[in-house]
Amino acid sequence: MKFAQIIHPYSPVAKGTGQHGVVLPNRLKFDGARKQALETSRNRLLVTGALFVLAFMIIGGRVIQLSLNNVRVDIASNKLVHVDKILKVRADITDRNGILIATSLPTAALYANPQQILDLDEAVGKLTSVLPGLNPSKLYQLLSKNQKFVWLHRNLTPKLQFAVNALGIPGLNFQQAERRVYPHGSLVSHVVGMTDIDGKGLSGLEGYFDNQLRDRRQPLRLSLDVRIQALVRFELENAMEKFTAIGAVGIVLDVNTGEVISMVSLPDFNPNKPITAAGVAGFNRATKGVYEMGSTFKLFTSAMALDTGRVRLADRFDARKPIKISRFTISDYHAKNKWLTVPEVIVHSSNIGAAKIALEVGTNTQKRYLKRLGLLSPARIELIEVGAPLSPDLWRKINTMTISYGHGIAVSPLQLSLGVGALVNGGVLLKATLLKLGKESKLGGIRVIKGKTSQVMRDLMRLVVRQGSGKRAEVPGYFVGGKTGTANKPGKRRKGYQTRKIISSFVAAFPTNAPKYLVLALLDEPKGIKETQGLSTAGWVAAPIVQKIIRQMVTIVGMEPSTKTEKKIVPGNVLFIPPSVRSPQKLTSAHRQLSDLEKKVDELLFSTNKRRGRLVATN
Repeated sequence: MKFAQIIHPYSPVAKGTGQHGVVLPNRLKFDGARKQALETSRNRLLVTGALFVLAFMIIGGRVIQLSLNNVRVDIASNKLVHVDKILKVRADITDRNGILIATSLPTAALYANPQQILDLDEAVGKLTSVLPGLNPSKLYQLLSKNQKFVWLHRNLTPKLQFAVNALGIPGLNFQQAERRVYPHGSLVSHVVGMTDIDGKGLSGLEGYFDNQLRDRRQPLRLSLDVRIQALVRFELENAMEKFTAIGAVGIVLDVNTGEVISMVSLPDFNPNKPITAAGVAGFNRATKGVYEMGSTFKLFTSAMALDTGRVRLADRFDARKPIKISRFTISDYHAKNKWLTVPEVIVHSSNIGAAKIALEVGTNTQKRYLKRLGLLSPARIELIEVGAPLSPDLWRKINTMTISYGHGIAVSPLQLSLGVGALVNGGVLLKATLLKLGKESKLGGIRVIKGKTSQVMRDLMRLVVRQGSGKRAEVPGYFVGGKTGTANKPGKRRKGYQTRKIISSFVAAFPTNAPKYLVLALLDEPKGIKETQGLSTAGWVAAPIVQKIIRQMVTIVGMEPSTKTEKKIVPGNVLFIPPSVRSPQKLTSAHRQLSDLEKKVDELLFSTNKRRGRLVATN
């Protein structure tokens, strides 16, 4: 070791020598073993410091990495939260009286970060023990993915959420969500529709008003009355089972506002279980299905003929023989084999008479009126599922004749209901709506026939129930008027008709003196039974359904029966329908006189109207 001199200013040596202080070394110099030991110590300190720096850098980097991972998860979570916020504002749906039809309930959704799962086998075992619906193999695959986010289970109840949370499995998390619930199950399924698992509307009103339901706070109030809806569905379901039909439709309409009070299509589905909507159950026959509606179209034929003035009620049409045109033959199901007035054509449901009335109207006028009545374009209503009617591309004479009695044109049950509603409400075609209208709502509408024509049509429809094929729809005190419709279903590829497969329907309005409601019942392919003498026509299978609906419905809506007595329709009245006589032995003197008179009239008409088969009334 070597010392350099350093003089201390207060040392005795410094005072005596004149120097300032003791001479001390100003630095130390080590050599040999001591120098080597010093260097070694210094090197160790440098290495140790470097290691500490490196360790802190590694720890810092890991912290940054974890922070970035959390940011990604937060971003994903934020997206989910955003979706949930949208779901949470989806409005309820109620019927016209405020009864809940659709709502959203809070639920939890289970998701996982597979990279945080420590023991995969243990996690799978525990989760499947609490959630038996999970498939173990699929769950194992999900948790084995090299991802940071996978869905495991949706719509957990609070009880299940607690049970999963109690498992204490790291990497599992919950996302608050909502589930759309339909308290009435299948009762209003085709009208309300359903949503997907993320709360997006798929069908029905849920699909049509999807954006509005997400944004609004107040419930969406419908025109439907769930009490009447339940009644209509119950009667249709019973009739379907009784007559082994493959489908059914029921509609109740307020003819003065266009509000749909009830709309049922069977078979239906449970929107709480979307899988039940697969196949024919998800098909809305009331608005999407189009059918040849048969003799109900005779109402439209008569209305346009009377409205134009080309035909009057007392005009007679030759219905003694079938009409042969080209390779087609038009005949009557219950042939009367005589000349028929317009009321008789309607009451006896004569195809021959309707065809001849249509010829008087003409093809162009027929098309114009059908278009006015909304029968040549899709119905307007707040649903996605709306079918387009089928009509001839080339409208020939034979089409004019067959369309007069509801063949060769196919419309939806809703279109038919709206059209008949216009015939009885004073002549105005209204837009159908599934929303409840306020007292100050503007109805609008298009006038399609004159008011006096509408009054005549109400009288004719009442006549069908009093004396015609609609007798089984009578409800005393409510003056029900209607029309039966029985139509053979088209064959495969719409070639020809199937003789044993029919559509039977009955459309009614009541009370005919001041119409308020329209009721339609339709059965698809009903089968005759012993009670109906093996028949499955509308008067036997559809009219009784309407009668049952009206009889119970009037109590629900608080409509009291009328105490007025209807006037008897006597000979001389243009609406008078001569009684049908089945057996010559049962003829009374009055019937004989009437029969003889009809024969003379028929001879006169045949000799003067051979070509046209029509006599214009002169009174």
